[in-house]
Amino acid sequence: MGQMKGIAEVLERTIKIVGADALSQRGFTQVPNAILKSSKLSPGAKLTYTLLLSYAWHNDSCFPGQERLAEDMGISRRSANTHIKELSDKGFIKVTRQGMGKPNLYEVNLKAKVLYVK
Repeated sequence: MGQMKGIAEVLERTIKIVGADALSQRGFTQVPNAILKSSKLSPGAKLTYTLLLSYAWHNDSCFPGQERLAEDMGISRRSANTHIKELSDKGFIKVTRQGMGKPNLYEVNLKAKVLYVK
């Protein structure tokens, strides 16, 4: 049985980007439609999930500071924390507190049983 190809290999062969400009050169983030269409998540939680995906795209996890996350979303740190808690409480992300002034570690859950929550 052949080895499964990584997404980078597949994307390189199936998508050709022509005419990249200053906006598109900063990259793209794919978000599962189940997240975008979920009535169980607030718009802020959906944006938070999307940003966490964008930070973690090349890794299995990410660790942005809450200040960075809030700044990228254009909201207060307190609001960002509210959205993080919502995602964590519903199983969309796992937050591991590292302590000692280090940012939290976030694991973004892409399992289908979590994503298909309407």
